[in-house]
Amino acid sequence: MTTLLVIAKEPRPGRVKTRLTPPYSPDEAASLAAAALTDTLRAVAATPASRRVLVLDGRPGPWLPPGFDVVPQCGGGLDERLAAAFAACTGPALLIGMDTPQVTPDLLTLEPDGCDAWFGPAEDGGFWALGLASPDPELLRGVPMSRPDTGARQRARLVEAGLRVRDLPLLRDVDTAADADAVAASAPDGRFAAELARVRPGVRR
Repeated sequence: MTTLLVIAKEPRPGRVKTRLTPPYSPDEAASLAAAALTDTLRAVAATPASRRVLVLDGRPGPWLPPGFDVVPQCGGGLDERLAAAFAACTGPALLIGMDTPQVTPDLLTLEPDGCDAWFGPAEDGGFWALGLASPDPELLRGVPMSRPDTGARQRARLVEAGLRVRDLPLLRDVDTAADADAVAASAPDGRFAAELARVRPGVRR
């Protein structure tokens, strides 16, 4: 089975979801990040896997369910941190972030069907998931991150390496207040939607 990797930051005020401020306060943004991480980890916990790993910048909190190994993120840019996460895997692995709390176990259950890689594009031009049947960190190193063409460049890197790529559904990351509203509407029963409803009355108009 697959190793499931979640790369995340500890949801501390001022360190996460800074593009939500304003309209949300740093404390509210951190609470939304914690809710998104909770939903993400719950989905991963409910997905069949050989191992579940949280690759964390910071310390674990009460949002961490049982059954996860926690390893620290390495230094360097995001490409290096993603590469290092895959370097620790010896079999098929799927990596996601904490920005898509609408993710479900069905989306995270990969069908082998002759594919070498699985690519989950994000609406902002990045990617929300990357799966590799045979993890190779060099497939990520040097890919420019946090750009509108990051996803296209990462997918092209996979194709150029001769991998057979299966595309996963397009998802929306939570970066801005508009993203938060849209994602909560798409997953109204999650912790993230509930937390957004709780903090929304305190938004400064």
